[in-house]
Amino acid sequence: MAKGAVVGTAVVVCAAAATAVGVAVVVSRRRRRRREAEDERKRKAAAVIEEVEQAFSTPTALLRGIADAMVVEMERCLRADPHAPLKMLISYVDNLPTGDEHGLFYALDLGGTNFRVIRVQLGGREKRVVKQQYEEVSIPPHLMVGTSTELFDFIAAELEKFVGIEGEDFHLPDGRQRDLGFTFSFPVHQTSISSGTLIKWTKGFSINGTVNCDVSYIKHSIDFIDSEKVGEDVVGELTRAMERQGLDMKVTALVNDTVGTLAGGRYVDNDVVAAVILGTGTNAAYVEHANVIPKWNGRLPRSGNMVINMEWGNFRSDKLPRSEYDKALDFESLNPGEQIQLPQKVNSYSRGERRLMNIYEKMISGMYLGEIVRRILLKLAHDASLFGDVVPPKLEQLFILRTPDMSAMHHDTSHDLKHLGAKLKDILGVPDTSLEARYITLHVCDLVAERGARLAAAK
Repeated sequence: MAKGAVVGTAVVVCAAAATAVGVAVVVSRRRRRRREAEDERKRKAAAVIEEVEQAFSTPTALLRGIADAMVVEMERCLRADPHAPLKMLISYVDNLPTGDEHGLFYALDLGGTNFRVIRVQLGGREKRVVKQQYEEVSIPPHLMVGTSTELFDFIAAELEKFVGIEGEDFHLPDGRQRDLGFTFSFPVHQTSISSGTLIKWTKGFSINGTVNCDVSYIKHSIDFIDSEKVGEDVVGELTRAMERQGLDMKVTALVNDTVGTLAGGRYVDNDVVAAVILGTGTNAAYVEHANVIPKWNGRLPRSGNMVINMEWGNFRSDKLPRSEYDKALDFESLNPGEQIQLPQKVNSYSRGERRLMNIYEKMISGMYLGEIVRRILLKLAHDASLFGDVVPPKLEQLFILRTPDMSAMHHDTSHDLKHLGAKLKDILGVPDTSLEARYITLHVCDLVAERGARLAAAK
């Protein structure tokens, strides 16, 4: 009996041991599968990152090729080649500030949902800027989709208020009319230093009554513009509005923000010859010799020079390193309801050519860099489960990651990238991210930012 009990006990012990071994084997297999799955995930993530690194590489030889291609396109546009992508607009500014200017001057800067009115007392080379004042005014939303008369009447009324508080520190000689420089940061067909016809409203504006008749198809992400109305001179619109306000002021110059930036740089340093805008969009202006501008039909200016507004966001070349993410962004930006910031004059281009509009701008400007990062992160989430087994729904949303947020992540220097992690949580709804995921995200931001900076510098 005792012997049987011992045998039974041994059997039970053996069975328990076998069970334990079986459980251990199952646990070991599960751990191995998890390790293998994790290794596979890391392999896929590394493959995507390697592909992005190669696609976003900008070696010096490539940048030189892009710069050479830009020069070729500039020369084509100066010859008025109708198929050249750059506009190379003649600004009619043939003299830039020297620093010797004296007197009271006003400026109006209209380029978005706000506008600024500025006055400055200049004291020549010795005193330079004696005193300056400015105010910023928000444009009511209903005026951004109203008529040109309503918009310019509002601007003139605010300008009249600003002039009314001029003060004794600003001196206007007796009998002299106030001079106003008008910075108008919308595409304009300029006809003189102080006149120009609006080509299209952008940045959320859809104004009736000022659209040029040569634009037959213009689309904006927010509004559609009535392109059948004959264009009006924007300076004429502003002048009539000031007259209705009883404001004795004359617009002496019409420029865009890039030409204005060049003028400001020249006032400080007489050696400045070019200006570049790198913001929501991008553009450049520079000083050209008037006698090498074939499309210039007037008399050569006394200075021999002419400022050219390049509108270089439209630059395109097979030298540009376009990745799959750039191509997808470019293609989807043409879809109805998904066009974010691409109002275009398209009547003279085929659909295939329209897909290439603003290629350069989409690779370097603030409107698009965050969106490119989002697209790369989305592929990492799909292919390598960067943020877990489930792709964050918000990561699927177009333009949810704005460039200022991308920039904040790019500049996170904390040891655990906590600021970057907070952005991923707040914007993409990912509550917990691994340190690895944060460092991968940082690397993606670095790649996109560096490529944009190097492409911008290539010009």
